[in-house]
Amino acid sequence: MHCPDDLSMLDSLPPAPTLITDINPPVTLRRVSATLDLLDVRHLSDGDSSLLALWERHALLFAIEGPDDEILVIRTRPHATVPPELSELAYRAVNEWNHSRRFAKAYVGDPTERGQLPLYAEWQIPLGAGIHDALLLEIIDTAASVSTTFVDWLHGDGGLLL
Repeated sequence: MHCPDDLSMLDSLPPAPTLITDINPPVTLRRVSATLDLLDVRHLSDGDSSLLALWERHALLFAIEGPDDEILVIRTRPHATVPPELSELAYRAVNEWNHSRRFAKAYVGDPTERGQLPLYAEWQIPLGAGIHDALLLEIIDTAASVSTTFVDWLHGDGGLLL
């Protein structure tokens, strides 16, 4: 390999980014909200800490957490809950989902005030290096789609929710 003696042509190139966040901006709720708008997903904001999108049988929460606000949390919760006497069935169903599915970690939540067991599917994505708009769109679109699949499965093949 031959290196030319005159490298002055490199002077006209823009400087290399010094931080990854120069290329990929940090994740923010404002960017998540704009992405939901692009996907035509209606959502509510509680002000500064989270966004909530509602479907007929479930809700999808978006939050930014972590010591440096670098973790995108996407949490699905079906509106229906499980009675405590079916807790064993709930744990088996959640284990089956986690074993057979690639996306979304599912779990049984702590009992509600009425003693019912809520179910969740969740993503926690560390994005300290920032995230490109196209990737943010893909992640949110996938989360919305998988969330609906999760809830439909719980009502159908999962045999847990009526």
